[in-house]
Amino acid sequence: MATIPDNPLILVDGSSYLYRAYYAPPHLTNSQGEPTGAVYGVVNMLKSLLRQFNPSEMAVVFDAKGKTFRDELFEQYKAHRPSMPDDLRSQVAPLHALVKAMGLPLIIIEGVEADDVIGTLAKKASAEGRHVLISTGDKDMAQLVDDKVTLINTMTNSVLDPAGVVEKFGVGPELIIDFLALMGDKVDNIPGVPGVGEKTALGLLQGIGGMDALYDNLEKIAELSFRGAKTMGKKLADNEDQARLSYLLATIKTDVDLSEEQLDMRIKAEDRDALVEWYGKLEFRRWLSDALEGKAPEQNPTQASTGNAEEETIEDPAGIDRSQYQLVNTEAALKEWIAKLEKAELFAFDTETTALDYMVADLVGFSVALADGDAAYIPFGHSLLDETPQLERGLVLDAFRALLESDDHKKVGQNLKYDMSVLANHGITLRGIAFDTMLESYVFNSVAGRHDMDSLSLKYLSHKTISFEDIAGKGAKQLTFDQVAIKDAALYAAEDADVTLRLHQNLWPKLQKEPSLQAVFTDIELPLVPVLSRMERNGVLIDKHLLAKQSEELAERIQALEAKAHELAGEEFNLGSPKQLQAILFDKMGIKPLKKTPSGVPSVAEEVLQELAHDHPLPKVIIEYRGLAKLKSTYTDKLPLLIHDKTGRVHTSYHQAVTATGRLSSSDPNLQNIPVRTEEGRRIRQAFVAPKGRKILAADYSQIELRIMAHLSGDDGLLTAFAQGKDIHAATAAEVFGVPLTEVSSEQRRRAKAINFGLIYGMSAFGLARQLDIGRNEAQGYMNTYFERYPGVLDYMERTRQGAEEKGYVETLFGRRLYLPEINARNQARKKAAERAAINAPMQGTAADIIKKAMIAVDAWVNQQADKVKLLMQVHDELVLEVDEDFADEAAKAISALMEAAAELKVPLLVEPGMGSTWDEAH
Repeated sequence: MATIPDNPLILVDGSSYLYRAYYAPPHLTNSQGEPTGAVYGVVNMLKSLLRQFNPSEMAVVFDAKGKTFRDELFEQYKAHRPSMPDDLRSQVAPLHALVKAMGLPLIIIEGVEADDVIGTLAKKASAEGRHVLISTGDKDMAQLVDDKVTLINTMTNSVLDPAGVVEKFGVGPELIIDFLALMGDKVDNIPGVPGVGEKTALGLLQGIGGMDALYDNLEKIAELSFRGAKTMGKKLADNEDQARLSYLLATIKTDVDLSEEQLDMRIKAEDRDALVEWYGKLEFRRWLSDALEGKAPEQNPTQASTGNAEEETIEDPAGIDRSQYQLVNTEAALKEWIAKLEKAELFAFDTETTALDYMVADLVGFSVALADGDAAYIPFGHSLLDETPQLERGLVLDAFRALLESDDHKKVGQNLKYDMSVLANHGITLRGIAFDTMLESYVFNSVAGRHDMDSLSLKYLSHKTISFEDIAGKGAKQLTFDQVAIKDAALYAAEDADVTLRLHQNLWPKLQKEPSLQAVFTDIELPLVPVLSRMERNGVLIDKHLLAKQSEELAERIQALEAKAHELAGEEFNLGSPKQLQAILFDKMGIKPLKKTPSGVPSVAEEVLQELAHDHPLPKVIIEYRGLAKLKSTYTDKLPLLIHDKTGRVHTSYHQAVTATGRLSSSDPNLQNIPVRTEEGRRIRQAFVAPKGRKILAADYSQIELRIMAHLSGDDGLLTAFAQGKDIHAATAAEVFGVPLTEVSSEQRRRAKAINFGLIYGMSAFGLARQLDIGRNEAQGYMNTYFERYPGVLDYMERTRQGAEEKGYVETLFGRRLYLPEINARNQARKKAAERAAINAPMQGTAADIIKKAMIAVDAWVNQQADKVKLLMQVHDELVLEVDEDFADEAAKAISALMEAAAELKVPLLVEPGMGSTWDEAH
């Protein structure tokens, strides 16, 4: 491989990389739906060059708008090229601005192409004896290579010196123009010579020489050994004008007039404010964090400051001044702050604790904020005792108790459900929750990125917060918060409260401008916080002995499947290794790959194996093996380990700000993914038990998304079927298959069910065919018949797609929005995926809103029942409760009524309650 001398002049073909980055994944957008992927790709490449070569001189060159001298030579030059896509054009100005902000010279010259500018700069530098590195993906640039000029393709990491050009193209740099001229170029519409391809061009150039030599020796061409040599001399003679024109068009100009300013390619100091502004707008959060943190520039600019970067004070572009934060560690100061908080209309509040698990976390301190910069930390639980005093725990809790338990004193926090749970473990019931910035951000735009405080601070405040690792270290030696020095803890904690208050001041006006979003926040998400906190702390009883027995049985079945897979493969291999599985399926067994991973290797993902399992036994065994192994590791092995020492129960964590559509998710354990349709999944539910004298009550909505589809579409057929209480799948089967309702077979009902639910998720005929294992035409026929019988559904889908394209989002019945950045993507696969999401999100999101409203109502009722009933879990469209045996029937009726009244649809909401000693019996 070619060696690159130290500190070369680097010339970057910006236009080449702009297009390549545009078409390469990932196809990024910011939260406003604006495309950013091309900018990200080019800037990432520039950063890579700076890191790798640490140059002192570098220029990034782009094509200018408008025609060039080549268009005057040949009117059809590049005529076949489509105009720049709109979603690429919009990225040009931000990219140019970022290049300048990085301190890199940006050159754009009218009337010529970027290649010509690079050629001029490269030849000038080479003549002066300087080493040049041209970063490009354009093969035309090979003509510029000499003993001082080298090419690098940053995307493939390939380097070309003169020997490399010969190895790649078959001729040296001095013949590249002739090579391109003879072959022509369809992309640039260079005509070339008819009948001359790559092999013929190489035969001519290697056999005789360049363009001039060929036309001086036309009679010798017939003696060459390549196919068609005998007639090639005449073809060249007949097309000499075209060949000469092609030579001119392929020749990179090396004498472009450049000013002294354009010839100055020294890298300058970064404009950090501009970087912060653009990284913030484009939502490149890692780079924004680096810029705010004041990390030294990745280049070595001759104009930059020569001071020690670690000793420099970096100004925070957001202007957040931490100098006024107070450490409250005297009784007098505590009383003063309590008095100020009691008078405040709103204050930010945060707890500092010893752990992220709300069930084991111990309080270490409180932080509060009243206004920008007016924040304080009150420590009382630090175990690391130093010269800095802290207050006594009981004193602080007593001082804060009335304030925290008051509905009249309004609080704002970030993920206050956690703080509420930790405080509850210490005998304090947090009330007066007025705002939660995590939920404000989530409701404003659920798909705009993460909703944690550090990410939101970067996004909305352009402020890099002090990270926990900054004060506690990282890895195995990381301290818990109570071990952090109090003065360090004070700055970190007070900033949390300060930033939270500022985030609220930024986000709340955004929600107020959108009344429907404000209503989702105030009527659904915020009231749900205490409900989830109580439900989490209630926990659920688990039979660990039953799970242990199931783990043993699963281990035996997994072992048997492993042996069967080895037998089918003809050798032993690790079933958990994708690489080994690829080798067995595609190399040894010769199965044709259906799909490749981003790295280009055959995929063994679940959907691929499911497709292969139709024709091959081994993929079917692998699927079963994976399913059982996941059940064992995720549930039967893990659930007993999660039983809390004090409560004897398992306590999950519910997440309000994760899914795009508003559904809750859960972790440790994840209760949403326990299979319900398999025997193994149901056995896991058998381990969720009621204590003596109680029952498990499970109440779930019947076919809620289909009912929402009927409401949103207004289709007469669906509305009638639900109003009459018909089995909707049987009714659909009767319509699609043209049989009386009483004669619908179980197979027809199964197919109708697949159609009903498939349409909710925007399934195509291909997807339906795969699910039902039928031909695509047959599946399309079912769908066509369905839409004939239920035309309102098709109208709804079309309206939804059109509205999504126009607005960039869809809404639930209650006004929750799902933004769809890819809805107008040029890539059809991405656009179709966004259309499917657009169809499904209003239904799935409305179902999520309904069950959240139901939870709020059920919780209010439960709180009046004096511990006779507890709300334990929420799983998809189901609520799970624990209830006294003698109160179970009454509770079932009351809860069903509350859930059915959670929304008013054009069709009745139906709740089906069930009871038993286990979750499986109740469901």
